[in-house]
Amino acid sequence: MILITGASGNLGSAVVAQLLKTLSPEDFVTTSSNAAGVEKLKAKGLQSRLANFSDPITLNEAFKGIDKLLLISTMDQNRYEQHKNVVDAAKKQGVKQIIYTGLAIKDIHTSAVQDLMISHFQTEDYIKESGLTYTILRNTMYADALSQILGSNALHQDINLPGGIGKVPYALRREIGEATANLLLQDGHENNTYNITGSNSLGYTELAAALSHLTRDTIKYNDISEDDLKAFLKQIGFADFAIYLHSGTIHDIKMAQYEIESHTMETLLGRPTASIEDIIKELFKN
Repeated sequence: MILITGASGNLGSAVVAQLLKTLSPEDFVTTSSNAAGVEKLKAKGLQSRLANFSDPITLNEAFKGIDKLLLISTMDQNRYEQHKNVVDAAKKQGVKQIIYTGLAIKDIHTSAVQDLMISHFQTEDYIKESGLTYTILRNTMYADALSQILGSNALHQDINLPGGIGKVPYALRREIGEATANLLLQDGHENNTYNITGSNSLGYTELAAALSHLTRDTIKYNDISEDDLKAFLKQIGFADFAIYLHSGTIHDIKMAQYEIESHTMETLLGRPTASIEDIIKELFKN
């Protein structure tokens, strides 16, 4: 039996949608961190159990009879402790394999957002030390995030970011969900770590060119300073933490931290990932 944590979230929903193309709802279990979420999943015809990552009692109950467990990482600032609770409960309940969604980055120790993202790698280590059979999926940056990074007016303005010539192998969240579901249905991935990335790396210059092609207008990429970005974000009302996260991520892009290309996702999908043209159309074309 397969279990999907965070099944009502964006990635979890994409995994569930793909599983339903092969399995019946009786063949896998979804979880939510609260009772209302459980009821919403059940209303869709899915099996669902309560699994609050901060409450080991609910985790032990939810994981009974589970063979494969997909642990979709949380966004909580205390997520390492939450993830440890999941791993402990999985081991206690005899789960045979845990699949974890981590982060594809070259060197977490030199990342500008190390303190936020290092918990991914702490979780990886904890899973390996637990003795459980594992598969680690280090996911690239979601292409979907470009709509926030570039802004709602992306079709009508230049890209003004301090990203240098750094590139990212962006992938759509729905395709990552599809690839993850396909992996869950396969054998042969035991005790492996994979980078889950798009087929091609793209910089802001390429993104500007793709936007220009879509709009038939000229959209340029201006490589501004980090100080200018922070000042702009503060001016439009970003909180200090959001400024830190946003600017730190762009800094890591500039430093080529995300330039990791892998063909694993292509293999799992059975095709290349969406092109930049298709990504831009999906995200920005009304």
